[in-house]
Amino acid sequence: MTRTSLAPPTGSTRTDQPAADEHTLILRLTEIVEQLARQQTAAVLELRCFTPAQAADILGKNEHWVLDGIREGRLPHTRVGKSPRLTADHIRQIQKQGEYRPNKYAKPAAA
Repeated sequence: MTRTSLAPPTGSTRTDQPAADEHTLILRLTEIVEQLARQQTAAVLELRCFTPAQAADILGKNEHWVLDGIREGRLPHTRVGKSPRLTADHIRQIQKQGEYRPNKYAKPAAA
């Protein structure tokens, strides 16, 4: 394939339609790139501290459950000033605390 094979055939009349399509495509690509730039990367999420309400949302619990766990010392957390905050690592630890693994002698589930 060469550049000349990609060129429009000679003698064809070009209208404004392809230019309009190119402009629309450029606008759409610009919009997509801006959306990607706004998304948070994994590195940013690792450094971010979540409020108890945000952490509760992630864990599928309510805010009072998280606050009670922090107050009682059951949930790992950090403090930013006086405010309790949870990092991504804290949330993973909480999820791991609730993990259940059946013992190797358990009766297999019926099919």
